[in-house]
Amino acid sequence: MSGGHLDYGTPKVQNAYHQWLRGRPCAVAKLGGCSGHMEAAHTPDPMSKGAGTKAADHNAIALCQGHHQAHTLGGWSKIGLTRETAQKMAAEYWRLWKGDKGELA
Repeated sequence: MSGGHLDYGTPKVQNAYHQWLRGRPCAVAKLGGCSGHMEAAHTPDPMSKGAGTKAADHNAIALCQGHHQAHTLGGWSKIGLTRETAQKMAAEYWRLWKGDKGELA
């Protein structure tokens, strides 16, 4: 913990995790219409973020660029998810990643 905030890993851990995540299929590919490159889309996590900041990097799911943009513009329901489902998916991706989880291990 640093300055009242949890330390969610070093940039090296975060970058490695995001690289791995971008190598997964789109989490909502079953909807069809995937387009663009894969991205790490952050899920809501009030415990790891402050006002005006994004969620911790381990709170992310794999989305293609098209579905990520649809979510950003229209919310989770626009891509067939709820906030809770997205959070559960992010936890499962993090569990499956075999890389160094730093202080989160």
